[in-house]
Amino acid sequence: MSFLIELLTFLRVRKKFWLLPIVLMMLVLGGLLLLAQGSAIAPFIYTLF
Repeated sequence: MSFLIELLTFLRVRKKFWLLPIVLMMLVLGGLLLLAQGSAIAPFIYTLF
């Protein structure tokens, strides 16, 4: 959790707000892959990559 706080602090201090959508999409896709692991929808998720 400290990594996320440090990342958000970095984005705010360095004025790199354009990186926020990229980071959020990476987190969403990573969470989707973790949730799809071993489920019935896994073959459909893996065809996207």
